Amino acid sequence: MRTSRTTTLLLRNFANIVHSRPLIRNRFTHKVFFHATRTILQATGQPPPAEGFLPGVAQSKFIKSTQEEALKNAELANTGVANGETKKMNMFQAINDAMSIALATDETAVVFGEDVAFGGVFRCTLGLAEMFGKDRVFNTPLTEQGIVGFGIGMAAMGHTAIAEIQFADYIFPAFDQLVNEAAKYRYRSGGIFNVAGLTVRSPCSAVGHGGHYHSQSPEAYFTHTPGLIVVMPRSPIQAKGLLLASIRDRNPVIFFEPKILYRAAIEQVPIGDYELPLGKAEILKSGKDVTVIGYGSQIYTLENAIQLAEKDIPGLSCELIDLRSLLPWDVDTVANSVNKTGRLVIAHEAPQTSGFAAEVATNIMERCFLRLEAPIQRVCGFDTPFPLVFEKFYVPDMIKCYDAIKEVVEY
Repeated sequence: MRTSRTTTLLLRNFANIVHSRPLIRNRFTHKVFFHATRTILQATGQPPPAEGFLPGVAQSKFIKSTQEEALKNAELANTGVANGETKKMNMFQAINDAMSIALATDETAVVFGEDVAFGGVFRCTLGLAEMFGKDRVFNTPLTEQGIVGFGIGMAAMGHTAIAEIQFADYIFPAFDQLVNEAAKYRYRSGGIFNVAGLTVRSPCSAVGHGGHYHSQSPEAYFTHTPGLIVVMPRSPIQAKGLLLASIRDRNPVIFFEPKILYRAAIEQVPIGDYELPLGKAEILKSGKDVTVIGYGSQIYTLENAIQLAEKDIPGLSCELIDLRSLLPWDVDTVANSVNKTGRLVIAHEAPQTSGFAAEVATNIMERCFLRLEAPIQRVCGFDTPFPLVFEKFYVPDMIKCYDAIKEVVEY
């Protein structure tokens, strides 16, 4: 098989950098590989080959592939874009569009992080530096703690700080800044000071080949922290509206982006300025027998599992809910659904122990105990480091979710 010129440039640049300096830590190897994309852009004018494919997304009923479908969303009715135009975008383009609108409508807004000035690893900031200037869209050193600390300082002084952590796996060096500083800034000052303008974006979750340093889903760590808002979108329309709402919300927000959806999810996205509500779940499919909930890329796996279950079990009707926001999460919508169906299945990629599904299960048990017809089922990643060659066994797939649905129905 012949190697393309683009791939050859990428590998050659990667090898030159790696062999020119010692590898002090595992992360450096991965960072160098992605920094090498700069050479590709300079040499070819094109981004590196797109990565990430999630079966079922293109055929999903929840992907709005026409203008009519996109604008039918009831949440857009009062946003000013309900009768406007749409444009075909994948998810990284929709995120880019949201940041472009935020920068254009707020002169205090800035975007920063590792490599964002030339577009970032996943192209989410492509063209923003050229459009708004390098004093508003700029690179930072490789220090996640420093990136978030810098963002806290800017937000405390009244700016709108939009920070990027290149991979969610590397958000942990900034953990202290997020949970001890950003989350508590308003509380510890008695409301005198705040960092309301801070948004931290980060690609998360499985991508098919990321291994244990580029595939983690760390959302549960942050949902344990009062003072933060945690969001994870499933599609381009959702990503744009939820990101604009996050940037403008008066609380610090962590915005996790399932990176496998950056190119896999493509919709007709309203080109205007709109926001979608934080803290509000969305019922994607109504049903009467089983409540199935998830968020991010897991929604498409659950959709396929529901289709299989409803085909195999005559008369079965499943209700599918996308949480969208994890802190705060919409417990009322889920509880109302479970009180109707009597059964609940929850799925996410993160490990099961102390995962977000445990929080959902406990709350629903407390609110819906007398209505439950079967034990609540959790379909999650295993309690192991995220594996590379065994990723397909680790990530909850259609069959695992189907089995959970079948189990609660036949209990």
